[in-house]
Amino acid sequence: QVELVESGGGSVQPGGSLTLSCAVSGLSLSSICLGWFRQAPGKEREVIGTVNSIGRTTYHASVKGHFTVSRDNAKNTLTLQINSLKSEDTAMYYCVEGPSTWRSCLSSLSSEARYWGQGTQVTVSS
Repeated sequence: QVELVESGGGSVQPGGSLTLSCAVSGLSLSSICLGWFRQAPGKEREVIGTVNSIGRTTYHASVKGHFTVSRDNAKNTLTLQINSLKSEDTAMYYCVEGPSTWRSCLSSLSSEARYWGQGTQVTVSS
């Protein structure tokens, strides 16, 4: 059984930092793409960033410098470090997995995401 379970969300004050984790089970992390998406109320789900099997990351242009995606294949985990949180970062955050079918994992997950977690809520407010 394949499962992706996010954790680490919560309520944070503006300017704060937060680390989200995704525990992946039922899959080998050696040859797949992993990434983070988010969806704010009333908006479409958007990609934040992705990481390939050897740790190479690709970010959406709008979030560079704000998010850091990493993976630990030995621990079967995916991490999202968020710094300088703003109110517009309030959203449900999802970890996703997919095959490396495109040149970048950003493209692969945007087009062929295979498994999704249930999400973890991040709320930024004063």
